[in-house]
Amino acid sequence: MKKAKIWTLGAIMVFSFTGLLLLQVQYIEKMFRMRNEHFDESVKRSLSQVSSNLEYDETLKYLEKEAKESKDSGSSVNNQYRPNIITQQYKAYSKTENGVYSSFEMRTITMQPSKSPKIVISKTPKAKIDDKKTIIQASESLQENLKKKYIYQRSLLDSVAMNILYQSSNKSLESRINLKQLDYYIKKELNNNGITLKFHYILYNNNGQEIARCSDYDSKGDDKQYKQTIFPNDLYNNGGVVAIHFPDRGSYMYNDIKFMIPSMIFIIVLIITFIVTIYSISMQKKLSEMKNDFINNMTHEFKTPISTISLAAQMLNDSSLTKSPAMFNHISGVINDETKRLRFLVEKVLQMSMFDKQKALFKMKDIDINELIQGVVNTFKLKVGQYNGTIEYELDATDAIIEADEMHITNVIFNLMDNAVKYRREDVDLKLKIKTWNENNKLFITIEDNGIGIKKENLKKIFEKFYRVHTGNLHKVKGFGLGLAYVKKIITEHKGTIKAESEINIGTKFIITLPIKL
Repeated sequence: MKKAKIWTLGAIMVFSFTGLLLLQVQYIEKMFRMRNEHFDESVKRSLSQVSSNLEYDETLKYLEKEAKESKDSGSSVNNQYRPNIITQQYKAYSKTENGVYSSFEMRTITMQPSKSPKIVISKTPKAKIDDKKTIIQASESLQENLKKKYIYQRSLLDSVAMNILYQSSNKSLESRINLKQLDYYIKKELNNNGITLKFHYILYNNNGQEIARCSDYDSKGDDKQYKQTIFPNDLYNNGGVVAIHFPDRGSYMYNDIKFMIPSMIFIIVLIITFIVTIYSISMQKKLSEMKNDFINNMTHEFKTPISTISLAAQMLNDSSLTKSPAMFNHISGVINDETKRLRFLVEKVLQMSMFDKQKALFKMKDIDINELIQGVVNTFKLKVGQYNGTIEYELDATDAIIEADEMHITNVIFNLMDNAVKYRREDVDLKLKIKTWNENNKLFITIEDNGIGIKKENLKKIFEKFYRVHTGNLHKVKGFGLGLAYVKKIITEHKGTIKAESEINIGTKFIITLPIKL
């Protein structure tokens, strides 16, 4: 599968998972908002009914009182025209401000007409003559009595209503409300609307002063309060306000939507897993391409010395050629050089096995880095001289003793110098500069050249395994892409650091830091 196709598939899947996650979030948000609105509406409806119940109880109390006083204080004469006041109990339905009907037991005051007759019709023989006239008179008298009774009842009810208004409005809120009754009504109406949460309430007067609160009041928890005016229809606006809040409201809101949280977590895990999988596939594809390049380079690198050695051997076996001592020396020198080159290539391939081990095995000993670099420079001068190059070195480190593996540190210095030769510029003479110095109880080594340089976007990748900077059609620059990765690993294993600085057509500088032995 092509790299572009892999990333396209990955982008589509990530987009799909992300869209699904966003839909889940929006759904949860909408559910929470609807649940919150329903809860608020139910609480407000409950408190409104509580206020209505308190007003009804207070009105009923005054009606019963007035009915009793009216019955006990009436004269016998007046009682002839005054109806008896009795109470009846029946179920009524009240419509609240929110348009919801609530049922409750209601007792009302009714008037029972007097049992004493108001008109006595005589039925003597003489009166029979005038029966028609007598019936008419009786009817008119009855209508007059009924009218008087109606006017009296109307005035009585008006008087009772005025007494209720004035007496209740003149009393303090504390004397008008029974806290146990208030608590009962709040709990009852909340239950009627499906709310069984624990609640706390505070009662304020019309001036905003607190006059009572529930015995187990606790301000912790949800801080949203619901307020309702008590006795809103008072003549002198002497009512109050009850404010309630629910400590467990937050958990109650999330109780029905918490089942969605695991699904969101699973979606996030799937997104992360898919991204990691796509990244791993991409890296594996990249690694596979690098390994293919490695195999091709390795085949080419091995073919060259093998072909040269094979050709030299054929020349020695060819009886038609005159074999002078000079020719023997030349052929043996070629075989020796190519054998060293082949051995060096084999060693590079073997170095690759270090990357598969968790920790490399080193033969640590005290090494004078100045002496080690001096030896590598002396060996490398011949190779640099072939390209009219020079090596300058300033070994100024006074504390140059480090604890390291001599073979691997030597390979590090050799690999960096060999890269300088490989990536030199054809139009200028090669110049190598090597420096050592001490700073902050550490040893610094720099290897600088004036080669073709490295682009900034490639500097971060040059220490990756199998990575090679593209050099266009410069087929003479061969390698496995292991040299700098090997250098990085060795320096890291020795508790040091390495970094590169480079500019195109100016050169490259490698800076190595190693701890000195104290």
